[in-house]
Amino acid sequence: MNSEELKINVETALQEIRPYLEADGGNISLVEITEDTVSVQLEGACLGCSVNQMTLKNGVEATIKRHAPQIKRVIEINGITF
Repeated sequence: MNSEELKINVETALQEIRPYLEADGGNISLVEITEDTVSVQLEGACLGCSVNQMTLKNGVEATIKRHAPQIKRVIEINGITF
């Protein structure tokens, strides 16, 4: 899978999880993909949520890995604009 296909697959995964985040007043955006790591930024209510790391690991990371199995980890970038 080339880098453009990988980005499409990651964006598809984020679109799949986004309605659940939006239902709680949050959102997520893709920051960067490097080799086997996806960087995302949680937004809105997700920033102050006490379970955002669990959401990131169990929801976002699992969904991304299902769409792009070569991704090994998902990290959160807070307050950084690229």
